Amino acid sequence: MKTIFFDLDGTLTDPKIGITRSIQYALESLGREVPHEDALTWCIGPPLHASFVKLLGDIGLADRALLLYRERFGDIGMFENAVYAGIEATLASLADGSRRLFVATSKAHVYAARIIAHFKLDSYFEQVFGAELDGTRVDKTELLKYAIETTGVDPAEALMIGDRSYDIIGARNNGLRAIGVLYGYGSRDELIEAGAHGLCASPHDIPAQTVRAR
Repeated sequence: MKTIFFDLDGTLTDPKIGITRSIQYALESLGREVPHEDALTWCIGPPLHASFVKLLGDIGLADRALLLYRERFGDIGMFENAVYAGIEATLASLADGSRRLFVATSKAHVYAARIIAHFKLDSYFEQVFGAELDGTRVDKTELLKYAIETTGVDPAEALMIGDRSYDIIGARNNGLRAIGVLYGYGSRDELIEAGAHGLCASPHDIPAQTVRAR
């Protein structure tokens, strides 16, 4: 594959603490019941506003919750995060000049770019694609369509790597091959049902899968 798009949360980094604690902060600020961190991991990956709608049952409250979430996440939460073991070696292996690497995440671009730079992963990627704070391009299909148009890459020679069904579906809707990673927050069944062309148990498996995905 000449082009590889990587998801961020659950694929390059493990954001569990930052995301779940920022959700807890928003819920507590609204006077709502605050679930344990482990009960909120399903919120990692999908568009966050939609997750707040499910948690609160009200679009208006979800709007307020998202603003409260960003209060904490923008200062603290985004750095309560860790690069998965093996990711840097994997990126170094893939960034050999024979392919283009990009980040494509539903996370707001303003946060995603800072996270990639904070962990010194920016040298591996040509560009970081993310959603806008107003929700534009939060859908993975829309985001990847925009990324393909912006970069001019050939979808038939491109691959998306991610941990949730949204990554796989977004890739397939745009004619990309899709690889699911099992060390993130999506299950094997979720990824297979979404149509993943291959699965990786660890970051070390990714380079070989990019060859098999052709």
